[in-house]
Amino acid sequence: MTGPLNGTFAPNTGRWVVCSKSPYTGIWGESNCGSWFGAELKKAGYDGIIITGASENPVYLEIKDDKIQLKDANFLWGRGTFYTTEKLKEIFGDEKAKVACIGQAGENLVKYANIISEQRAAGRTGMGAILGSKKLKAILVRGTKIKLEVTNQEDLRKAIITARDYVKSSFASQILGALGTSGALDMYNMTGELPIKYFSQPQWDGATKISGATMAETILVKNRFCHSCVIGCGRLVAVKDGIYKTDEIEGPEYETIVSYGALNLNDNLEWIVHINKKCFDYGIDTISSGGIISCLTYHFEQGNITTDDLDGLKPEWGNIKIVEEILDKIVFKEGIGKVLAEGSNALAKKFNISEEEIATVNKLEVTYHDLRSNYGMAIAYGIGLKGPSHNLLDAYYVLVGVPLEEIGIKLIDKYLDNEDMAEFCSLLMDYRALYSSMIMCSFCNPLPSHNAELLKHALGIEFGLEEIKLYGERIATIKRLFNIKMGLTPIDDRLPSILMKPFSSGGSAGKSPDFEKLKKFFYNYRDWEINTGKPSKAKLKYLGLDNL
Repeated sequence: MTGPLNGTFAPNTGRWVVCSKSPYTGIWGESNCGSWFGAELKKAGYDGIIITGASENPVYLEIKDDKIQLKDANFLWGRGTFYTTEKLKEIFGDEKAKVACIGQAGENLVKYANIISEQRAAGRTGMGAILGSKKLKAILVRGTKIKLEVTNQEDLRKAIITARDYVKSSFASQILGALGTSGALDMYNMTGELPIKYFSQPQWDGATKISGATMAETILVKNRFCHSCVIGCGRLVAVKDGIYKTDEIEGPEYETIVSYGALNLNDNLEWIVHINKKCFDYGIDTISSGGIISCLTYHFEQGNITTDDLDGLKPEWGNIKIVEEILDKIVFKEGIGKVLAEGSNALAKKFNISEEEIATVNKLEVTYHDLRSNYGMAIAYGIGLKGPSHNLLDAYYVLVGVPLEEIGIKLIDKYLDNEDMAEFCSLLMDYRALYSSMIMCSFCNPLPSHNAELLKHALGIEFGLEEIKLYGERIATIKRLFNIKMGLTPIDDRLPSILMKPFSSGGSAGKSPDFEKLKKFFYNYRDWEINTGKPSKAKLKYLGLDNL
């Protein structure tokens, strides 16, 4: 799906989102992607695509304006996303066409397979496995005729300029542009926000070798921008020499660098570029795959798993050869890869490991902002709308200084686990729920009143700060209701103990939130019933959702 601002050149609104019941978690599945695919779909005349049913044989969907065809994709089945994208553009005969496709991970129904477009990923919750189950290899789209119509073009143009100028001038945007998403990695290592050695180590000497600053000094070629982006956090990189030599390619983002770097104690940045490229081609989530391999290594070290269990493999921290071999086994479901392709919880079940020692919530691997360094991330992970997510409730980012006071989001101490943090997280959850429907990149933060003006002039409806808050809460609540319908209960709003054990040293020494207390405050602020986790009848009526 696209959003109402997609294609208007409002700042950072070129994104698109894939939604389904997740085959991985069993609850709401949502994965947001950059690139130019969403804008091209809008140019072709479509707000989105709804896919039902399944094909008996591999197919791809070709869209050129109002001409839509399902075509044979047998010749692409078994191929990676790079070949698939290049071949489809060649057959179509227009390089301006945009492609979203799956690789071998999606074909083989790896539960955390993703969808790739222009070396960007709709990465989480297994949306690639959904396409694989439908035998839908790819979607190609080209729009040539549609001129996007808005209610008031001139007022929208002025609102866009105001919002763009504000975003471009912000300190956060400038740092992201200069150093990318991994620009703060060194700082996170000092503050305790960087997860290391499967969340078991507070600091690491290798962090600087894989940081955004090191990338900028060594392999960065230039910034990369998604459609309508004014920040350019993307990195085009090239490794000029050695075993991992590569031409210009999309560089690894922070989450990938942590997943295949700090979490696995690997400080070889050139190899991370290589494995990131491989994950792109396979179409597999780097957050989950790297996290699962780290989980395996951690529990092998703890003695919970032996070499006999792993086809003779001996996982070791920093052993990149073994990590890559395990990744291959996952994608093609060979040996232990059959278990790992089902996720960390499947690994725990196979080897009788307590889920308290597995860094997942609702079966989804947590992302890489350690909650012991920012208590807001406890809610983001423990009560996330799609499972743990750093985007749908980005306390780690906003509490650095993103000005959202217009809608009541106050900058507070990141180590609070009281009513103030519950209020902060609740309001931010709602605001990012609106973002995921607009669809705007969460790194882009014009004032909320700027966003209200953009929506007002694009849609032709009254839209102010109250609507910003109301619509966001309504969207978040619908997702919560979906999860409850899928069987989620308050018991599932939890955090495993491996994420909560205080460190004795490092930037977050002695810190750990009281999650159960924070959970009660959060439920109370949102007017959710303690025993069921459901929004109250009064809340649903207020939101206009009492028919659900």
